[in-house]
Amino acid sequence: MARVCSMIRRSARGVRESMRYGLAFYELDGPLFALESGRRHMSLYIAEREVVVKHKEALPGVNTARSFVKFSDLNRLPLDVVEKIVRDSVAARRTRVQQGAVLTQADLLKLWAIKEEAAQVATTVRPVAAPPPRKSAAAEAASVAAPVAAEKTAKAAKKVAAKMPAKSGAASTSADAASPARAAEKKGAAAKRGSAAKSASVARGGSVRK
Repeated sequence: MARVCSMIRRSARGVRESMRYGLAFYELDGPLFALESGRRHMSLYIAEREVVVKHKEALPGVNTARSFVKFSDLNRLPLDVVEKIVRDSVAARRTRVQQGAVLTQADLLKLWAIKEEAAQVATTVRPVAAPPPRKSAAAEAASVAAPVAAEKTAKAAKKVAAKMPAKSGAASTSADAASPARAAEKKGAAAKRGSAAKSASVARGGSVRK
């Protein structure tokens, strides 16, 4: 189909291309050609019916009553004959314009047996995104329990952190209270040692005098 479209644009200068009714339309002072592509065939609708009659012997698949050519073998398109049809159609259209006898689009759709309502381009349907898969009951319960457990852990950690400074303060207070007692004990022991040494010295002195 691309080769035929390119050839039409090249051979029919000034032609306007558009998509309508599911067909590729080519207009030159009104519709001149319409191209329909199927899965295994292609049809070229021609507005100037006398051109189709003129070349009916050169092409298989010509339907003069509906003024179109059906190509069943897309690998062997007779592009040379199609090009002649395009050029002859352009010349016939110019003559018809001078005569003021150009067929309307409605006339051509009737000639080609194409129904407007049946040939409309299908409306594009946007795919609806599938909803995310639902979680199982166990997964939902776990997702709910996880934040609760995390909150409890955080509260417990705060309580432990709040208690630690109090303990250290109590320990330091008890240590401060115990230090004077220890000093008094040391002082008393030193005094006892001093008195004992003095008594021993006096005893030694008395024995010497005797």
